[in-house]
Amino acid sequence: MIPAAKGDIAIYRCSDDSAFALHNRCPHKQGPLSEGIVHGHQVACPLHSWVIDLESGEAVAPDIGCAPKLPVRVVDGVVWLGQP
Repeated sequence: MIPAAKGDIAIYRCSDDSAFALHNRCPHKQGPLSEGIVHGHQVACPLHSWVIDLESGEAVAPDIGCAPKLPVRVVDGVVWLGQP
């Protein structure tokens, strides 16, 4: 349980084994980012195809906005989330 988090969290593990965690809402129309398509270190929102950078949580230009990120690490196959 992460007390500072509000709502669902989307956790991603990319093909290069890096891990990321964002609040599960696109800054545009609150689409579920966990249902988006991941390519590299970005995820495309399933509602209107906004692209969010997984490392920063920022929308990729020309779009503007941010999905708050949380610190995440994987140790021996266990995912650890920290407070922002």
